[in-house]
Amino acid sequence: MSEEKINPIDYADDHRVSYLVQEWKRLTQAERDAQDLTELDPAMAELAEKEIEEIAAQKDALMEQIATIVGADEEREWPNEIVLEIRAGVGGDEASLFAEELASMYLRFAEVRGWKWHALDESRGAVGGYKEAQFEIKGADCYRILQWETGVHRVQRVPATEKQGRIHTSTASVAILPIYKRTKIEVNPGDIDIEFSRSGGAGGQNVNKVETAVRLIHKPTGIDVRCTSERSQQQNREKAMTLLMSRLQQMKDEEDARKRAADRKQQVGTADRSEKIRTYNFPQDRITDHRIKQSWSNIPGIMSGRLEPVLEALAAADANPDAIQTGDDAEDE
Repeated sequence: MSEEKINPIDYADDHRVSYLVQEWKRLTQAERDAQDLTELDPAMAELAEKEIEEIAAQKDALMEQIATIVGADEEREWPNEIVLEIRAGVGGDEASLFAEELASMYLRFAEVRGWKWHALDESRGAVGGYKEAQFEIKGADCYRILQWETGVHRVQRVPATEKQGRIHTSTASVAILPIYKRTKIEVNPGDIDIEFSRSGGAGGQNVNKVETAVRLIHKPTGIDVRCTSERSQQQNREKAMTLLMSRLQQMKDEEDARKRAADRKQQVGTADRSEKIRTYNFPQDRITDHRIKQSWSNIPGIMSGRLEPVLEALAAADANPDAIQTGDDAEDE
């Protein structure tokens, strides 16, 4: 790729490629030094010319790497549509209740920002809450703003049913799945199993008598998705396929991020839903994000949708990884 197509200097502050840009700058200076040498010492011209050719080849390779990394976002752009996926983890009924509170937190935040949302599928626990739930959210910059929320969220508090006043620890996992208009994922239709069933919940006779719910299983990866929000089987099938493609794209993005992490300083996270990212300690009114080792008070306010301080801190930390504190993580046990 030629330099006319991309200027590395424009991406000096992009954490994904900043280390490549620094190397490109070093090579550029070495190139200038070699060119100066040919003018100052004609006897060294042949050696300098050979060095310039080698440097040019190294710079071209760096340009290709930079273009590959930044080009992915430029090609797909930042999507303005996501699927919020919440699953109860360890902790039984308390985990289901916490999962629903997390869902409400994000949906209230969406409403404050003027984003639109609706439920795709919900599965409730025995005493309420969500065993798992999926919501479609549409709005400007919704993925850019919420991208760091993927991972395991942990709550420490005294459940309402606890007689002895003991603090319980429960978890719920969150996944922010971007809906791209274009993806690089190709799926063989033969690799997908399709199941139809009746939708649950309210909805009248159509829900009870017609098999409109759709479940897709991607056999090579074991990923399965389900959609029950629409009235027709075809609409649910289309939404389920969109969700499946996003799940597969996220899997690829996680793999790519882990590969890049070997060559650069670890950032806020790799969007891995198995990574424990945050603890909500109700008795101490403290929320701690373990990736950036930062805490906030006012749990009721944050849980009511006022997430801005947390999200802004994560964005700032990702843009400036050197500012992230080091040392032991003072997390709650």
